[in-house]
Amino acid sequence: MDRRPNKLIPADLVPVPGLDALDAATVAVGAIPADAEAVGVGVYADGDVPGDIGFDRAGLEDAGFTGATGTTLVLPRVGAADLVLIGLGARADVNAGVLRDASAGLMRAAERRARLGLRIDDLGAMAAADAVRALVEGALLARYRYTVLNGSTTHIPLAALTVDVPAGEGASSAVAEAFVTARAAVVARDLANTPPGHLTAVNMGEIAVDLGARFGFAVELFDKDALIELGCGGLLGVNQGSVEEPRMIRLDYAPEGAEGHLGLVGKGIMYDSGGISLKPSDPMHLLMKMDMGGAAAVLGAFTALRDSGVRTHVTGWLMCTDNMPSGTAYKLGDVLTARGGTTVEVKNTDAEGRLVMMDAIVLANEAGVDAIVDIATLTGAALVSLGQATAPVFGNDQRMVDAVRAASAAVDEPVWQLPLEKKYRPQLDSTIADIANLGGPFAGATTAALFLAHFVGDTPWAHLDIAGTMQTEKDDSWRTAGATGFGARILLETARGFRAKESA
Repeated sequence: MDRRPNKLIPADLVPVPGLDALDAATVAVGAIPADAEAVGVGVYADGDVPGDIGFDRAGLEDAGFTGATGTTLVLPRVGAADLVLIGLGARADVNAGVLRDASAGLMRAAERRARLGLRIDDLGAMAAADAVRALVEGALLARYRYTVLNGSTTHIPLAALTVDVPAGEGASSAVAEAFVTARAAVVARDLANTPPGHLTAVNMGEIAVDLGARFGFAVELFDKDALIELGCGGLLGVNQGSVEEPRMIRLDYAPEGAEGHLGLVGKGIMYDSGGISLKPSDPMHLLMKMDMGGAAAVLGAFTALRDSGVRTHVTGWLMCTDNMPSGTAYKLGDVLTARGGTTVEVKNTDAEGRLVMMDAIVLANEAGVDAIVDIATLTGAALVSLGQATAPVFGNDQRMVDAVRAASAAVDEPVWQLPLEKKYRPQLDSTIADIANLGGPFAGATTAALFLAHFVGDTPWAHLDIAGTMQTEKDDSWRTAGATGFGARILLETARGFRAKESA
């Protein structure tokens, strides 16, 4: 008998409501129509001011608007659309990030308007297609809200956006590209924002199957019995304290004539209480419904692979379970046996993410992937070291680390490489097992990465720790309050540019 009062029922709760909002929005490139309810106009901090806005530079500065990046000035008009001036900063500095932020600024300033126009008369050195893609991405991501459980919300979804920029090749196709890229982040956000009582490991598998059928990738689900057969002792051990079954969700995107094979591994702790090493009841504990943000990012990226024209064979492993305390929970001092036979001494049950991921990394190597990228809300040390804006990236192969760094720069989700310092590896030594799941009190993000590296071996690998960047407490440009979906677009961009080393 199912004792959960809030088990996900599709008719009750749409698992990924953000997809419906994307499908309902219409975006076009061209002249702004007469039915627009608000029109944004880009204004640089230097050079000429657009002549039709009714203000010269002195008048704008008198109103407190300098054109600095990210600033806005809303001018309501009788019988006409609201006019929203959007600061673009210095013309010489305009890039995709500036335009993404500018578009988000319009969405925030005109949040009560459903039909919008956005005009930028001068794109500087940017190509029209790149500009349109950034502007549309910024709009779609900024207008996102998770409101499916809030009956009193006043959120108004985006119905229509028209982007008016100087003509250039590829501008119209850039709109479709922006939708696909935004989709990856929106799926990841929706999943991470969903309460744990509505999104279990089993539900995650069901959602993956639906998304796979819709967006062109295969899905294979491994239940508890299958995991026992595979010897996935990490995932099974962490799951011991939960009444919910675990799931390993294997995703596979294999285009004809694929170039190389990339493995993606995502931590999917659907709710992390800490287990026997119980977390304190504080705001961070409340956010542990997002401890599956790595798995959400991988699944989000998969929804965009086909429509982005990715030519690489990509396989994903989502390792999903709750980490709960109970009479059957795994304990400090237990020894778990990973897929492949490595024994692991449990020194802290709240260092569980690396335990579920070790099984997947072994399976990725068995599948013969050319490289692995893993992503996880893994350590509080990542948050302490780099804060909420930047994620640490580690790796054993500079080429792979650089690929992830380049992808992060392209999508404006900052990462910073930290050293995989092998001097700290002895902290993970165990007297009774092959390795322990916890190091010393310092360099926690590094020792966690070193634990994963033990299972990676020589396979080219990069590791993203998104514990700090998984959420934002308030709206930050196109990063809407709540789950950010950080990493989904990085993984997509990495897959888009991936080539196996031998064919490089």
